[in-house]
Amino acid sequence: MILQSLTGLPTFLAYFSTAFAIGIVYLLICTRITPDNGFALIRNNVPGAAIALGLSLLGFTLPMTSVIAHTENLVDCIIWGLIALIVQVIVYFAARIPVPNLPQRIAAGDLAPAIWLGMASLAAGALSAASISY
Repeated sequence: MILQSLTGLPTFLAYFSTAFAIGIVYLLICTRITPDNGFALIRNNVPGAAIALGLSLLGFTLPMTSVIAHTENLVDCIIWGLIALIVQVIVYFAARIPVPNLPQRIAAGDLAPAIWLGMASLAAGALSAASISY
């Protein structure tokens, strides 16, 4: 019975590893497009950076979970992962429209802009996840 349960392990590892790798790429890109590296701010105990980056990562991960649940091949997982990444980058720049000094305010420790960015990322991720259909 246990061996039968483990027959899906290679597929699990393939999807998990793929999504994890795309997530790393997402974090690398996300921390490069912002004026201040989010991880450096987190290391310096800036709570807003953790909120914004953490919710952004969650916003990216939501579509990935939908893709993994609905696709049958890794190519689709990679394609939709890249689309989810692009959506989150667009959201970052769109969130700066009403708050032009958004990254500077997050770096300064302001929580409201960080929450705004994080929630915008999360909302876009939820919409992206729901929009993926097969």
